Amino acid sequence: MKIGELAQQTGVPIDTVRYYERQGLLPAPARRPSGYRSYEAGDVTRLRFVRRAKSLGFTLEEIRELLALSGRREDDMGSLKAAAEHKLADVEAKLSELTRIRDGLRTLVEACPGHGALEACPILHALDEDAS
Repeated sequence: MKIGELAQQTGVPIDTVRYYERQGLLPAPARRPSGYRSYEAGDVTRLRFVRRAKSLGFTLEEIRELLALSGRREDDMGSLKAAAEHKLADVEAKLSELTRIRDGLRTLVEACPGHGALEACPILHALDEDAS
């Protein structure tokens, strides 16, 4: 199949398919005599794997590692679980940080009357205090 068909079947833009090839997440495809790339069913499966892993927050490097692990199906699943646990811990840390940021912003927004001289704005004062 051509790159457009692969992109359509996987929901991944053509430019992203090319990028993933350059990053080594997809193997270099065979070329037709016309020079067009030629993809196989396995490329659809692999690209869907990459897309799903990306949607779960895995970085391209982490996805590369997951692909390497998935290629060793006879190995114990412990290493794959450990990778997922590590990603989960990262996500939970980010959520905690985002919650802290949200709560801080909420406090500032609630403290600001939204009218009057800017020099009296509690948001501006809080930002100035943090900078010093």
